[in-house]
Amino acid sequence: MPEITFAKPVLPEDGVLVAPVGETLEFSPLGAALNEALENGLKRALEAADFTGKAGGSATLLAPGGYKRVLVLGAGKPGAPRGAEALGGAIAAALAKEEAVSVLADGMSAEEAAALALGLRLRAYRFEKYRTTLKDDEKAKLAKVVVLSHAPKEAAAAYERLSAVAKGVELTRDLVTEPANVLFPAEFAARCEKLKKLGVKVEVLGQKELDELGFGALLAVSQGSAREPRMVVMQWLGDPAHEDKKAKKPKAPLAFIGKGVCFDSGGISIKPAAGMEDMKWDMAGAGAVTGLMAAIAGRKAKLDVVGLIGLVENMPSGTATRPGDVVTSYSGQTVEILNTDAEGRLVLADVLHYANTRFEPRLMVDLATLTGAIIVGLGHEYAGLFANDDELAGQLAKAGEAVGEKLWRMPLVKKGESYDKELNSPIADVKNIGGGRAGGSITAAQFLRRFVGETKWAHLDIAGVAWGAKDGAVTPKGATGFGVRLLDEFVKGYEG
Repeated sequence: MPEITFAKPVLPEDGVLVAPVGETLEFSPLGAALNEALENGLKRALEAADFTGKAGGSATLLAPGGYKRVLVLGAGKPGAPRGAEALGGAIAAALAKEEAVSVLADGMSAEEAAALALGLRLRAYRFEKYRTTLKDDEKAKLAKVVVLSHAPKEAAAAYERLSAVAKGVELTRDLVTEPANVLFPAEFAARCEKLKKLGVKVEVLGQKELDELGFGALLAVSQGSAREPRMVVMQWLGDPAHEDKKAKKPKAPLAFIGKGVCFDSGGISIKPAAGMEDMKWDMAGAGAVTGLMAAIAGRKAKLDVVGLIGLVENMPSGTATRPGDVVTSYSGQTVEILNTDAEGRLVLADVLHYANTRFEPRLMVDLATLTGAIIVGLGHEYAGLFANDDELAGQLAKAGEAVGEKLWRMPLVKKGESYDKELNSPIADVKNIGGGRAGGSITAAQFLRRFVGETKWAHLDIAGVAWGAKDGAVTPKGATGFGVRLLDEFVKGYEG
């Protein structure tokens, strides 16, 4: 990650400069000084390039005056949502091969300058841990960025708050990108334990504890794998109302639950070989919850939050669950498993009920790469939002819109109605799939609803947005870290 600092608005004498210019085509004071130093060369270059200042536009001047390069980037319309953030992302993408860059951000507010820095950092993310033969000209070199601001102290303070969230996103991206031979349940749990350094209480429950608790649904998924399952319980006790700073129990916490299938072969209902390698990121929901806990602890959120993740591998073997098996979930409800590739909902069923009964949260939100059906319905632009409470659904959608992680609300009905009736089993309390392919993401959500009781609850199906096949404004191709920023923004609405 490049080192990002903020400094007073003094025009550098050399190096690589970035000058944001909006659709008004007006230079900031530093931009005007640069244009004057270049004897009106900056303005002439923009005219020659038909530069309009629209977001995404650019013009480059090579070796003007004593500078190595000047990059003019379109800043778009003033006040455009997340405009500064996208501008930072564009800088990271365009100048990845430069070692040091100065950004003329003196025309921005302190908050906009901080948002620019955040976008730059998020877009500059790389996962090159296993790339040992990269040539020098293939490596990203950007190591130092100086943001020149009229209020550098205020911008730095704003960025410090945002950087905690950025670290959470980066942690999630790291987890989601790791191959399954490296990141299996025990290793994932070990990485969660590192959050203790931030003040997060972390408990890890293994095979024995889960068996004693009666996690029959979760264990049905893991029993075909040589890798034993884990459940990780993370607690952030940040409510200032705690008289005892060493409080042992959270107070009406917000609860976030993540599906953590570290690899999903489909089990006995095995998936086609084509594309199965993507199933290493079937734990993106658990990754997002872990990143969220890092983010809220990093910025010292002033409320209690719990994060619970169920970690398993879904593998075929002589010990694997068979289609047609009946298991007893932690809630006591029996489940007829007709398709072992509908496994994430089994993991979540037990963890949701555990979170609800142990912590009595004011609300629960789960994240899961749950269904391919949500991709058919929404593509890769929105995550599916299912909720049993309209206010909660609205809060989540608003938070997603604020950070650019968009949600689209999907139908959810009461028990015994339409979609829900498809889950009725002739020999058990519920079956794990509906009557057919139609409405698959909805029947999956209906299954989860049976395990949340009357607690306010929302389910985010992130299957289409957890991994990007192409670069986004602030997300390089690969793991997006979707959900961390959205839920951090959501959490802020409940603080003080």
